Amino acid sequence: MDALYTFFLIGGILMTLSILASRLSSMFGVPLLLIFLGLGMLAGEEGLLGVVFDDYSMAFVIGHLALAMILLDGGLRTRLKTFRVGFKPALSLATAGVFITSAIVGIIAMWVFQLSLIQGLLVGAIVGSTDAAAVFSMLSGRGVSLNERVSATLEIESGTNDPMAIFLTLMLVELLVGDMGGIVETLIFFVSQFGIGLVVGLGGGWLSAKLLRWLDLAPGLYAMLALALGFSVFGLTSVLGGSGFLAIYLAGLMIGNQPGRHLNFILPVHDGLAWLSQIGLFLVLGLLVTPSQLVEVILPAGLVALALIFIARPLAVFITIKPFFKFRWRETFFIAWVGLRGAVPIVLAIFPVIGGVENASLYFNVAFAVVLMSLLIQGGSLTLVARWLKIQVPAGTTPNRRGPLGILPENDFEMFVYVVENQDLEDVPIRLLRFPSGALISALFRNHVMLHPKGNTRLKLEDVICVIGRSEDLTALNRLFNGDAKLKQERAFFGTFTLEGSAYMQDIAQAYGLTLSPGEQEMSLAEFVSLRVGGHPVVGDDIDWHGIHWVVSEMQGGNITRVGLRLY
Repeated sequence: MDALYTFFLIGGILMTLSILASRLSSMFGVPLLLIFLGLGMLAGEEGLLGVVFDDYSMAFVIGHLALAMILLDGGLRTRLKTFRVGFKPALSLATAGVFITSAIVGIIAMWVFQLSLIQGLLVGAIVGSTDAAAVFSMLSGRGVSLNERVSATLEIESGTNDPMAIFLTLMLVELLVGDMGGIVETLIFFVSQFGIGLVVGLGGGWLSAKLLRWLDLAPGLYAMLALALGFSVFGLTSVLGGSGFLAIYLAGLMIGNQPGRHLNFILPVHDGLAWLSQIGLFLVLGLLVTPSQLVEVILPAGLVALALIFIARPLAVFITIKPFFKFRWRETFFIAWVGLRGAVPIVLAIFPVIGGVENASLYFNVAFAVVLMSLLIQGGSLTLVARWLKIQVPAGTTPNRRGPLGILPENDFEMFVYVVENQDLEDVPIRLLRFPSGALISALFRNHVMLHPKGNTRLKLEDVICVIGRSEDLTALNRLFNGDAKLKQERAFFGTFTLEGSAYMQDIAQAYGLTLSPGEQEMSLAEFVSLRVGGHPVVGDDIDWHGIHWVVSEMQGGNITRVGLRLY
């Protein structure tokens, strides 16, 4: 009984420290997942608390459980519209990219550690895939606003590349222990990982989404049912021989893109579950490592990590993306840099231990060292690299809080809460604001006192305004409440002048004294810019034409609606 209470005590202390340590991440730029790993190591058998934990089987189960919850939450928050620009390059990276990365790292590991070819390739397979927990955490928690093409590619890749890494790892483990099947059996296993995961994930997710929308439950039960359905999809897919990780990500994607009041109750709870999973997973993996053994391989493992970061990942990205997709060089370099490794390689490194591979601890320690260096080097410099490569877009103003009212099953009204920070709105009567026709102010708070807004009520800085509207009103509302600092950032990025995407190129050419080819004269500005960027434009895309930077500043439904003119 004392051991049980001790478990609760130590677990509570570690969880508390992990959450409090999140402030260090925001203050000093230390990757949060690295802090979780470090706390686990400090609590381990050679750390301050001396907790002995060497149960690889339990760590394997915890790893699968946590990764499943993280991927489910990632799918819930991924919008289907991002697949328009990110699916094909992400799929290329998740398959051929993982294979190329694993092969290059495997050959280097073979040379560094004096291993056989199969042993070296196993090291490469273990560390070959990016990690969803690391990527989702870094992109959402570091305040980096990337253009949609880059962010969508990174998120979809990290959510779908596990099947290839698992396939390669299992195949090489079986080769080393002598249980490898024939070529046909191997190919069937490979196809089933992707095929069954795809079919069951999409099918099970679609049915789950319809069920969640149809049922009328107590608010607290929606999130639990979504989790139960996600785990069911994960388990069924794994039993059938497919990739449960791919399936649960796709199930979350289907649930998250089915509009309805159920999402109001699911998303906040699953955000907490994802954080709990990340903290628990990295603490357990930190407990599992023995620092003295890690020190023995840190130098050669460091060489492998540097080769992965600076050689293997960039080559894989350039080979699989640059020749086939319309990515700019700076976007390609950033995707190559954000090849973050996290929990997945460490969990995969448990496969050789469970499978009885000779010298299995080497694979675990190497994977752990590679993850540490990846989080430290790549994760720690993510913001600086994004700024250096100029692939960020201005974040702009967004509601401080928003939430559906639960009135309508589809296209529901929402409450948007804004704080007045724009100097241009100081002392302006509400009746003069250019509000979208379907939106209205429901309340106004000043100095913590609620006022009843009327047409002649004059706004003051720091007023808190509650607006009722729909999601299509957000663009106009955000533009209205944009603060001075953010307006300056936007003008510096998009340009001082903006033109409607529907404007005809012939009229623009006459106004600015530009020359058009015969085929361009009948085009709209949106069509012209979209053609020049190679199709599938995103906010932040720009073209240099006649000494002017034409920058996509606003889009709606995949179409360009506004283009900025930057004259330098």
